[in-house]
Formats: sequence, C-alpha cells, structure tokens
Amino acid sequence: MTPDATASDRAPVALVTGASRGIGKAIARHLAAAGYDVALGARTMTEGEQREHSSTVKKSDTSPLPGSLAETAKEVESYGRRALPVYLDLLDKVSLGSAVATVTERWGPIDLLVNNGRYIGPGHMDLVIDTPIEILDAHLQANVIAPLILTKLVLADMVGRGHGVIMNITSASGQMDPTAPAGQGGWGLGYGMSKAALNRIAGLLQVELKDTGVLVFNLHPGFVATERLAQDMKEFGFDASLGAPADVIGAVAAWLVTTPEGAELAGTWIEGQDLCRERQLLAGWP
Repeated sequence: MTPDATASDRAPVALVTGASRGIGKAIARHLAAAGYDVALGARTMTEGEQREHSSTVKKSDTSPLPGSLAETAKEVESYGRRALPVYLDLLDKVSLGSAVATVTERWGPIDLLVNNGRYIGPGHMDLVIDTPIEILDAHLQANVIAPLILTKLVLADMVGRGHGVIMNITSASGQMDPTAPAGQGGWGLGYGMSKAALNRIAGLLQVELKDTGVLVFNLHPGFVATERLAQDMKEFGFDASLGAPADVIGAVAAWLVTTPEGAELAGTWIEGQDLCRERQLLAGWP
C-alpha cells in the first residue's frame, strides 16, 4: 500500500517524530529500507545534548541520552534515501507547524506521519498525590494534543490527494491498570491517561475517513528495549534486557504501509510484537 509516487516519480515522504533514538529511529531506518525519504523530528539534533529526562519529580537528570537526529539521518541515508532532520518539540506548538512546513516546502506533501514521540520527563514514575497538575497537562499536550495538531496539519492534503497514512504508536498503559504503583514497577497517571486518549484517535478517525484513501493505524509496540529504558528505568523496576528489539516495531511499521494486508488492519489495535512473530518480519527474531 505504498503511496503513489506522483507523476514526478518522487519517493513517498514520511515524517517520524521521536526519531533521535529508540522506536522512532528504528521505524525511520526500516521506512528508508522500504523506499521512503524520511523527515526526522525530535529535540536532540546532535549527540550529547542535555535536557531533563528524569521520570520523577524527586530528582533531576540532564545527563545526555544516546542518539540524535544527526545519527538517525546517517542511517537513513545509508539506504540511499534522503533524510531531513527537523527540530520538533511536542510541548512547543510553533515547532510542530514549523517542522511540517519545512518538510513540505523542501520535499512536497507528507505521505506518512508516524506519531511516535512522547513526553519525556517527571510524572512517569510519580504517584498521583505527588504529581503536579502542570505535569499532567504536559503529558496530555505532548502525547495527545501534539499528535492531533500534526495530524490536522497533514490530513487535508492527504484527503485531497486520495492517499496517506497516519500511524500512532500507542500503549497498553492506556487500556489496563499497572500491577504495582508508579515507581515500583508501574507507571504514573499522566502516561496512562494520555495514552488512553491517544488510543481512541485511530479508530474514530478511520471511521471518518472511510473511502478517502487515508489510513490510520494504532501500533502497539509492547515492552521494547530502548536506549532511554536501559539508561533510566532499571531503578523503577523495568529491565531493558527483557524487551524486544526496537527493530521489531520498525519492521512492522514498514510492513503495514507497504502491503495490502497491512492496509486491512487500519483502525484496529495492532500488537506489533505478535504481528512481527506471525509474519516473520525480522530475521533472527524471536
């Protein structure tokens, strides 16, 4: 179901948020291998940048996380595709519009939007009683409103052209209760309630977009070993060594947008790891 390349034979264009590391980086890499030119959105433009990424209000952590848009761009370009790093902060609405405008001005219409980026910072591992309301606001802004803004920025053009894909990277934390309190193996309210809201978008939007040629996916990655998980989350009861490789979700994302079978799953809840296993989409896994 790869979008038509248009009369000029251009490659399809994807914009992936949260592409500096983890699942976003893996998705960008696999889309490039599938023939996409990939615009890469995140805050970390170059390796070694420092910003707050502690999961709790009880302490601050600004140590650099591995990964950057510059590094992801190199991987995309290694597949012979174009890469375009664009600064994108989910808590800065101006940056969202600027990122989309930059991509469309340089490359033309966006064929695939992957809403992968999410709020990083305090509140993930804090109890409700300890979490300031402004932090809950930040979760909702970054995990729900920002993806909706990006979706609305690209959607009218997709409908007008008769094709396009919106892919939301979702979470089961928005469907179930944790088995332990936040910070002790569970997660905070901000993450769970914002992901619950994000989870509702794909199905509803797919109903609205029936017969337009635009598809909307809810892709659930499950527990995935990412750089931040390995660096930050062991103290809170999360062992990165038990997670699936991020390439599992990268392979699934590429399959969904390049096959007729993938198109049939639009509007549904897609278990990424199960699909990868069933379709044997990643050599050597599991």
